[in-house]
Amino acid sequence: MAHHGPDHVEINDDPAAFAHWPDGLHAEMLADLNNGCVGSQLVSETETMRIWHLRIAPGKRCRFHRHVNRYFWTALVGGPARGYFSSGEIRDVVHYQGETKHFDYGAGDQMVHSVENTGEAELIFATVEFTDGANTPLSVPDSILLSV
Repeated sequence: MAHHGPDHVEINDDPAAFAHWPDGLHAEMLADLNNGCVGSQLVSETETMRIWHLRIAPGKRCRFHRHVNRYFWTALVGGPARGYFSSGEIRDVVHYQGETKHFDYGAGDQMVHSVENTGEAELIFATVEFTDGANTPLSVPDSILLSV
């Protein structure tokens, strides 16, 4: 069995682990296992990093996406949220403006998740994803790039 770092989240292969999720959400997660769009819009990219904005309207949820290299996010506008994780876990949290979390993924590590805005105001995050890590970065479509 491979040794994983503390930020790694397994993909649970037992459908029963997702029985408490809303209908259709597990199938959506499975369809998005290789989605590398960790934000709503990719606003900048260099050889070693991608900078994303993530905006989630009240009552809405971002697509499931997969993190494979180190990154951090900062809440620009906070509020209550619900996270759905590939382990089957659901986490309810309240983000605050300026909150910043760092994650690190070694070879073979990953996290697949989706974030739902359970509040009454838009949630806004900035994410910096480092693409020079132990894992090959996932591809993203040109349509997600900021256009001016």
